Amino acid sequence: MGRAASSPPLRSDDTQATREILGMLGASIEEDGDLWEVYGGPLQPPSSELYCRGSATTLRLGSAVCSLIEGESRLTGNPFLLRRPVGPLVEGLRQMGVDCSDTGGLPPVRVRGGRPRGREVLLRGDISSQFVSAILLIAPLAEGPTTLILTTPLESKPYISMTLEAQRRFGVQIQSSEDMRIFKVEEQLYRPTDFTVEGDWSSVAYLLAAGAIAGRVRVENISPESLQADAKITGFLREMGASVKAQGRMVEAETSSLRGIEVDVSDCPDIFPVLAILCAVADGVSTIRGLRRLEYKESNRVEAMMDGLKTMGIEALRRGDELLVVGGRPRGGVIDPRGDHRIAMAFSILGLAAEGETIIQDAGCVSKSYPLFWEEMEKLGMPIRRT
Repeated sequence: MGRAASSPPLRSDDTQATREILGMLGASIEEDGDLWEVYGGPLQPPSSELYCRGSATTLRLGSAVCSLIEGESRLTGNPFLLRRPVGPLVEGLRQMGVDCSDTGGLPPVRVRGGRPRGREVLLRGDISSQFVSAILLIAPLAEGPTTLILTTPLESKPYISMTLEAQRRFGVQIQSSEDMRIFKVEEQLYRPTDFTVEGDWSSVAYLLAAGAIAGRVRVENISPESLQADAKITGFLREMGASVKAQGRMVEAETSSLRGIEVDVSDCPDIFPVLAILCAVADGVSTIRGLRRLEYKESNRVEAMMDGLKTMGIEALRRGDELLVVGGRPRGGVIDPRGDHRIAMAFSILGLAAEGETIIQDAGCVSKSYPLFWEEMEKLGMPIRRT
């Protein structure tokens, strides 16, 4: 096979968790410079429980992968992960004939695998798109065709589009209805390929927000045409009046006078924190809708953002499935991110526009997705005090 273009892989808690459990299942991952070479083949049951750290993605996709392995697997994680829902996925796997169980709808998850049976699978689409991705991941390897039917409208559709595109790159074709409520999957085999993982728009959003609030930031090697849900941040910034430039694989944002916005984050919930802090410095009242699933992230992100905004002198009001943020002049404060990487990053950006000092406690929690965040903020000339 040809060698893909070289770029450094992300070494975060989440990616390390995935590497570790795949290694325990018998996959070999070797490093060659900036490349990770993955050698697949028949997997094996683990000799001990699979510790997924704080990565819900690792646990949910890993539970589906374990359904393909003869023998028993047990997947668990840290206290934050043990609060993340997994029940609908377990029920979906059971419909495919997999012997598995959860703990009252939460991890740990026990899976006794073999070969799932292709069947009609009914699954909710409004809790986590990762449940849908997990079933789609294993359906081509099931015995017989699988029809996955979502019993509720799919939220975070862009993530499913990414799943289908990645599967296509590995030789698997899946038919989906236009509204992404029905997926038809025939028996197929994955084939090896070279795959370049895009830059992460969820992380880029914080850098662009820093530019829009406190300077000018240019991010390179990022695709404005990406299927990633959080690529929507550029459109949201422009709607708020920010100066945003995109050319080729470069995006740039610089300090601008921002205005309030009405926005729905149902398809891109991970940029809720960064949108909330942008609204905090915008003129007028902003409305952010589509909050329900944010209560089940690494923290209850709605509560965490409301508490932090209050600490920094910004008024925010929860009204059903929406949050109203009254733009103003933030003041410094001490922020407890509740162990949530995205909360820590969001309030560090708001601190750039605050009067007085902002201190981020438990700052190391950013290692979940962006271990170099603090170092890169310092390189941008935006040092932030952290503990």
